[in-house]
Amino acid sequence: MNKLEICALASGSNGNCYYIGNETEALLIDAGLSARQLQVRLAEKQIDQSKIKAVLITHEHSDHCRGARVLSKRLHLPVYLTKKTFLAMRKAVRPDTPRWFEPNFEFQLGEFSVFPFTKQHDAADACSFRISYAGKHVGVMTDIGEACEKVKSEFAKCHAVFLESNYDEEMLKNGRYPYHLKQRVASSIGHLSNDQAFVLLKEFAGNELHTILLSHISGENNTPEKAYSVFESLKEQYRIELTSRHRATEIRSV
Repeated sequence: MNKLEICALASGSNGNCYYIGNETEALLIDAGLSARQLQVRLAEKQIDQSKIKAVLITHEHSDHCRGARVLSKRLHLPVYLTKKTFLAMRKAVRPDTPRWFEPNFEFQLGEFSVFPFTKQHDAADACSFRISYAGKHVGVMTDIGEACEKVKSEFAKCHAVFLESNYDEEMLKNGRYPYHLKQRVASSIGHLSNDQAFVLLKEFAGNELHTILLSHISGENNTPEKAYSVFESLKEQYRIELTSRHRATEIRSV
């Protein structure tokens, strides 16, 4: 009883979707792959799609919402997002069944408590989430330019976190991105580097935190090996795993 499981169905600049479920209900955070591909990955992990009660959208960038409309129609799911995010989405991917939430106000979704909180990212109304069930807290913390006080506070409450480890600073500096894009990625409204994510973990983890899934790893400015190497010194203290843009992770218990 009170089993809580998590899985990154996809994580990266080409698509993001995170699964959080108990024995009878589940939520998806973001739907940045096609509905077909998301359903394929759910089936590969033998996840009962009828358990899914809603999709929650963090922000309007296509790698977080492109599959939401079709997935919502296929599985008859409400899509929760802010009005500003809805209006900033391309019309073609706006869900037919939007449900609104207000950032920084907790609400109940089935058996889950959902706390959407503001973060620094170049989107209309970007939010991260802390999802809670039976005293366990899971954070979905990606697409963060820098860790503001809200992010630090919510991070400290979590038992497990999908933590952005987007780029290696040297790879970004010396890579193929044009200068303006390098500036955007490294800015306070861009993404967390491997080193920034490590500092967040080292300095603000709570006593209950045990699982870190390194997420939204750039295919251009990072490698899984580089991301993991930054955190390797903490592998005796935490379960540290990599997510992938190409396949779902193993399902883990929280």
